[in-house]
Amino acid sequence: DCGGNSSPARGLLRNLQEIRGNESAFAALGDGSVVTWGEEEGGGDSSLVQDQLRGVLQIQATNSAFAAILDDGSVVAWGHAGNGGDSSAVKGQLRNVQQVQATVRAFAAVLADGSVVTWGNAGYGGDSSAVQDRLRNVQQI
Repeated sequence: DCGGNSSPARGLLRNLQEIRGNESAFAALGDGSVVTWGEEEGGGDSSLVQDQLRGVLQIQATNSAFAAILDDGSVVAWGHAGNGGDSSAVKGQLRNVQQVQATVRAFAAVLADGSVVTWGNAGYGGDSSAVQDRLRNVQQI
């Protein structure tokens, strides 16, 4: 199932604010919480992080993962680990996040201090270490 069957989410989709999709799953935001469906590895199964998905303000998607900005400025990611679904390596840096953008296989977060944190597939932008010293006072990606 690549997200074509939303019946598992039926009844949970209320007061929708936003729906994001990728190659194989959907994530719907409503009332600060998230409902997902579709292929498990593509982010259609958010059960491992569901307890963290409270106070969600925004969702972004790579081709097989999702990232949500929470109202406390942190980020929760899920889906294919190598394509941005695992942010554990940068979790401590994901504070005061203002914006998240995505490529096909990586995420970039702009923090309140103008710095940028990236994760996901290095070949698609998930490793910004080579230019990190130039990523200052960033307002938008």
